[in-house]
Amino acid sequence: MAGDGRRRRLPLSLRRNAVAWERQRPTWRDAKPALIAGALPGAPPPPWATWFGVGPSRAVGGDRPGGRTVAGQEVVVWRDTGGRVVAGPGVCPHLGAPLRDSPVRCGTLVCHWHGLSLDGGPFAGWEPFPAYDDGVLVWVRLDAVGGEEPLDAPVVPHRPVPARALTAVYAGVGVCEPEDVVANRLDPWHGAWFHPYSFVDLTVADTPESAGEDAFAVDVSFKVAGRLVVPVRAVFTAPEPRTVVMHITEGEGVGSVVETHATPLGPDASGRPRTAVVEAVVAASDRRGFALARAAAPVLRPLVRAASGRLWRDDLTYAERRWALRSTGRFPGA
Repeated sequence: MAGDGRRRRLPLSLRRNAVAWERQRPTWRDAKPALIAGALPGAPPPPWATWFGVGPSRAVGGDRPGGRTVAGQEVVVWRDTGGRVVAGPGVCPHLGAPLRDSPVRCGTLVCHWHGLSLDGGPFAGWEPFPAYDDGVLVWVRLDAVGGEEPLDAPVVPHRPVPARALTAVYAGVGVCEPEDVVANRLDPWHGAWFHPYSFVDLTVADTPESAGEDAFAVDVSFKVAGRLVVPVRAVFTAPEPRTVVMHITEGEGVGSVVETHATPLGPDASGRPRTAVVEAVVAASDRRGFALARAAAPVLRPLVRAASGRLWRDDLTYAERRWALRSTGRFPGA
């Protein structure tokens, strides 16, 4: 492990034997294509695969609805007068207006073309979709997409209680399929090579092949500034075909979680698949100072999103490149 497991007075460590990026140990022999492919969740998809993460809970509310195309279906979400999340088709049943552009008044979505009002119940041919708010993310269930017997609620990974954690959600879009996003996350070996601004001293301690489990255990240090780092052990699992979860199991922030959800959107104008990355960071710590961090959440949350965004600008190029090669039969890891 990157640290010795003992409680440090400060969460930071000083790298004493730092090596240059080009002198670190190559990891390409360890990152076996068959191992990564074997870690991808297979078929058939589980019943909760009909639930799709569509965005952060805190973004749904006010006088404007949220909207997203999911698996080729336009979806609109808003909150009713009781604060409950409501979801349904994003196409007005009257003449097809985009409901995501319509305002919400007193919990009712009012179509801006002709004034058709929707309070969340079935009306004029509009039928709601099941929706769920887990306190961090909003989910929508699309039964026609998955074809499996659905569950009443999505299976949410174990995470710290949001009220006692610092949460932030990043969303980005890439030209790829969910498989490519998940494969990126199930390749921990690329971290210190592809993201040297964030990760150093990365060692994959266990793999599904070596541990006999569906998990990768990684010892890694997060860079703070200069030679100051935060060493942790992170365990990656893929509980379902569109999700990878990272749990911090040792080091600073034990119990913290990063959930990466890959939501298929539908083809772009050129017919290429588009996938949204919805990543929730749920950070926790038992240090006294963490209460101050939670109090400063409105300031820290954009910084956490920006850090996630920087990583995903790189990782989406990985996922997009993987899809481009797969779609033309040139992917060497096939």
